[in-house]
Amino acid sequence: MSEFTSDKIDKAWAAYKKDRDPRAREFLLLAYAPLVKHVANRVAVGLPASMDVDDLISYGFFGLADALERFDPSREVKFETYATRRIRGSRIDGLRALDWVPRSVRQKAKEIETAISELEGEFGRQPEDREIADRLGISLEEFHDRLREVKSVSLVSLDEIWSSGEGDDDGKLSLGQMIQDSSVMDPAAVAVDEEMKRILVEAIDRLPERERLIIALYYYEDLTLKEIGQVLSVSESRVSQLHTRAMLRLRAALSRHKESLVS
Repeated sequence: MSEFTSDKIDKAWAAYKKDRDPRAREFLLLAYAPLVKHVANRVAVGLPASMDVDDLISYGFFGLADALERFDPSREVKFETYATRRIRGSRIDGLRALDWVPRSVRQKAKEIETAISELEGEFGRQPEDREIADRLGISLEEFHDRLREVKSVSLVSLDEIWSSGEGDDDGKLSLGQMIQDSSVMDPAAVAVDEEMKRILVEAIDRLPERERLIIALYYYEDLTLKEIGQVLSVSESRVSQLHTRAMLRLRAALSRHKESLVS
């Protein structure tokens, strides 16, 4: 029988929130440890071989501890949902501190985003790989090589800082922080949330069918890239390439609306 039953977890939450019982805190950290490992393993597929998954797990535990401190069980929000945001944020902060993505790689990702954005504006549709490669002045094979090279950038794109204006604790605002906190009924936040959802839905709807399916399976069905490859009967590396391309398309779409989202 599992040590971490829902009844025991509920009791631990009550003890921790009542008087910050250290034993309850330790119990909760252990109970939710698999969540940290799950987030780390999903992210690891896009990182260089030099990056140890254990490092991601260590960063994630800082986020889990922060989530335990801030979470209010009385609100109608699942802790797992709330904690995942904090775990991802801590992981990204740790990676940024290591400066693990070379500037040249970020520049290549930006060039691809710009090319996609320009071509979509000209054609009124999502550009094909050959068209993007032509705009970049490289061969189709070189373009696919670049997608593999920049995949680590695209995996964290939704968490990057978009504005240094008013935001969370440190005064910075990320795209993820623009999503409405369900416990706060702020009209301005609701308006931004709805507009961002509309933009994302439209951008996802414009993705090629296979890329749209990968986004759904990865982010909504929680499948790994390997599992998605089995569903689509393609290699894991091919799924990774298609995922990267889809994320760059979404980044390009969001960039065109950046000013209105952060103003």
